[in-house]
Amino acid sequence: MTATPAPPRPATTGTPALVRRAMTGTPTLVRLALRRDRLLLPSWVAVIAGLVTASASAIAELYPQAAQRIALGVTIGSAPALQALTGPVYDAASVGGLTAWRVTTMASVLAALMSILVVIRHTRAEEESGRAELVGACPVGRHALPASGVLVAAGANLLIGVLITLGLAGQGLPVAGSLAFGAAVSGTGWTFTGVAVLAGQLTAHARTASAVAVAALGAAFLLRALGDAARIEALSWLSPLGWAQRVRAFAGERWWVLILFAATGPALAGLAALLARWRDLGAGLLAPRSGPRDAAASLRGTVALAWRLHRGVLLGWTAAFTIGGALFGTLAHSVGDLVRDNPQLAALLSRMGGAGLLTDTFLAAELSVLGLIAGGYAVQATLRLQGEESALRADPVLATAVSRWRWAAGHLGMALAGSAAILAAGGVAAGVAHGLRIGEPVLQVPRLLGAALVQVPATWTLAGIAMLLFGLLPRLTALAWAALIAFALLAQLGELLQLDDRIRSLSPFAHVPRALPGPVDPGPLLGLCLVTMVLVLAGVLAFQRRDLRGD
Repeated sequence: MTATPAPPRPATTGTPALVRRAMTGTPTLVRLALRRDRLLLPSWVAVIAGLVTASASAIAELYPQAAQRIALGVTIGSAPALQALTGPVYDAASVGGLTAWRVTTMASVLAALMSILVVIRHTRAEEESGRAELVGACPVGRHALPASGVLVAAGANLLIGVLITLGLAGQGLPVAGSLAFGAAVSGTGWTFTGVAVLAGQLTAHARTASAVAVAALGAAFLLRALGDAARIEALSWLSPLGWAQRVRAFAGERWWVLILFAATGPALAGLAALLARWRDLGAGLLAPRSGPRDAAASLRGTVALAWRLHRGVLLGWTAAFTIGGALFGTLAHSVGDLVRDNPQLAALLSRMGGAGLLTDTFLAAELSVLGLIAGGYAVQATLRLQGEESALRADPVLATAVSRWRWAAGHLGMALAGSAAILAAGGVAAGVAHGLRIGEPVLQVPRLLGAALVQVPATWTLAGIAMLLFGLLPRLTALAWAALIAFALLAQLGELLQLDDRIRSLSPFAHVPRALPGPVDPGPLLGLCLVTMVLVLAGVLAFQRRDLRGD
């Protein structure tokens, strides 16, 4: 009797089968990520797309005549300082061209930040908290979790591009230019999606991975700024932010530049998938150093512990602010080029800056930008409390004689003192660079240091908001970042968009007095400090009354 041969089993070892197995469960994890970000992600999308469309409307209203736009374009082209901040203008005669000059860099930076935060939140943070291990115990492929984070970020960027295209085209701007603008912003977000997932392979901590990705974004901005200011095209081409500018929306679109975005993002994500094979779940490719067996005497205290946890990030922020301050100080002297052939603009800027001190107006404006960025450090440092609590590292500390308010005070002290320190570094660097440029370093350093430090109370207000959310609504601490973005938009675009003064006054930065060139009114600064004190006390009291969370 001859045995009947068994039917052939389907092949499971081919490359397509391995890919399918590694991606098993991805749709479910995407839905989970979208549910978790159901409030935060739409806010990011609405802010970025709304920023672009509102700016186009405002520019059309402020410069209705082509002659006005051309005159502004000539002014921009002769000012390296402006080109360092926002890039070159390729077609000043059109509303679309001016819109691309004004907000391409800002919208691209915001899209990149959104992508970094979303990817790290759904990849490295999940591993650090231990949730990835629980998810991995289910029928889920090895790459399903990072793939879900990448797909969510990529989808959000795609939606931003679509909304920008529809918003600009709906205002009567050319469809091709609108599409190119949206694709450039989305492409930048896609590229930094790859940067974020790659950074997540390097370290075991989400905080460090975010710092690495944000540092890459800062380097990209610096390369673009230096390249555009010095008119060195090679430097600008090294930056994805430079690619976004060189798509040339509304100015003879270069569609082939989009290939750079399409290739770089997936390539970085693919490299991250390869590197993931070389590490264990929850670990990073860069192994942490083993510490000494016994703690040093300097670690005996909550302040010392907070310093140990924050010092690396603080040093990185300080270095970045030093570089940024030096860049602004170097470029400030060239602000006179703005008005060489435009007396009407000279009169306008003189009224804005007082006594015709255009350089001081420029420096005050750029130091206010540093103040907004320092608000990001204040939020990040304050929310380290949530990271320690979620990772269960707060429990053993609070199980000792350390009270909750003392533990919180250590991290809050780093947030408040650290934001002041990085602003001081930026002010001193700007004073040295500008002073050496004009031959007055001894005079300029204290002036610009003071102009930087007046921003400190506003950054402290953001720390207070983050502390209040941590103590009262720990699941909604992401709203502190939303507040920072809202304040930044109100401060930087409120006047351009002609918003009501009552709306603009919602931002603490709207109450910061102008330190250059005249004396400073201490009243608003004391008011901001009082608001911060109330927010911090309310947050600490709420934290003392609630249970600790382990998720």
